[in-house]
Amino acid sequence: MSIPPKPWPTGLAEQCEPLVRRVLAPNASPYTFTGTQTYLVGAGDQVAVIDPGPAGTGVAGHADTHGEGHVEAILAAIGAARLSAILCTHTHRDHSPASVELKARTGAPIIGCAALAMEDDGPRADAAFDPDYAPDRVLADGDRVSGDGWTIEAVATPGHTSNHLCYALLESGALFTGDHVMAWSTSVVSPPDGDMSAYMKSLQKLHDRDDRVYYPAHGPAVDKPRQLVRGMLGHRRQREAQILRLLGERPQAITDMVPAMYKGLDPRLTGAAGRSVLAHLVDLRHQGRVASEGDLWTITA
Repeated sequence: MSIPPKPWPTGLAEQCEPLVRRVLAPNASPYTFTGTQTYLVGAGDQVAVIDPGPAGTGVAGHADTHGEGHVEAILAAIGAARLSAILCTHTHRDHSPASVELKARTGAPIIGCAALAMEDDGPRADAAFDPDYAPDRVLADGDRVSGDGWTIEAVATPGHTSNHLCYALLESGALFTGDHVMAWSTSVVSPPDGDMSAYMKSLQKLHDRDDRVYYPAHGPAVDKPRQLVRGMLGHRRQREAQILRLLGERPQAITDMVPAMYKGLDPRLTGAAGRSVLAHLVDLRHQGRVASEGDLWTITA
C-alpha cells in the first residue's frame, strides 16, 4: 500500500468508535507509513493511552523519529479526563519514548510490555530500542487494566520483538495490534530479537481469536482481521518456499536472494527485506532444513 498524499491528520484526535480515538505522530517514513498512531481509550473520566509514540525532542541524526508536539496533542485530546494508564506494545523508539514525558506531565503509570533494550544491527533507524523505557507494571498474557467504562486485556504476541503485546478492548471487540499486524505492510522480523517462529505462532494465535477490528500502530484499521491474518500466514509460508527453492538451485547469500524474492522493491526497504529473509533462514536452520557457512546458505541433505 502506497503512502496517501498529504495532508495527513497529524496531531488531530480522530474518533474511531465510541471508546477509541487516534492521534497521529509527526514521524512519517518508509517504515512508519504516515506516522505512529497513538490511541486513546475511554469516553468518561478516565482514559488510557496506547503507544504514546516517539520522543518530542527526536534523536540526533534521525529526523524521521521526531515526535515534536505529539505529547501536547495527546494531552489536548485527553482534556479534562484523567490519564490512568500509559500502555506500550513494544519498545522500539517510534512507540514508547514519549511515555517518559507523558508520565512526568500526568503522573500516570507506564504499564504493559517488559523493558527490552539491545543493540540492533538492522536497517531501521526508527526501530532502535528505547533504552529509557521503565514500566511501573509489566503485563503478562491475559492480564487486564480497567478504567471508567473500559477494560483492556494484554495479548502476548512475540515475534516482531520478544516483548510485543497486543491489547484487546473487551467492551467493543477491538484489538490494538502495534506492529504485529498492519494492513499497509508486513511486519519486519529482525534477528536476533525478532523471531520468525514466534511471529508465526503469534499470527496463528490472533487468527484463532474473534476480534471485530484491528487498530495497528501504523496504517488504516483492519475490518476483516481473520481474513488479513490468514493471508499473512500464507504470505510467510510462500516466502519460506521461495527461499528453499532458491537454495535448491545453488548456495546463495541473502544479498542474492532479496532481488529475486522482492521484485520492484523500494531500494530504501532492501535492508528490511534482508532482515526478514534472515529471520526465515534462522527458523529453517533451527528446523534442520538449511545450513550456513559464512554468508552462504545451503539446503541440508
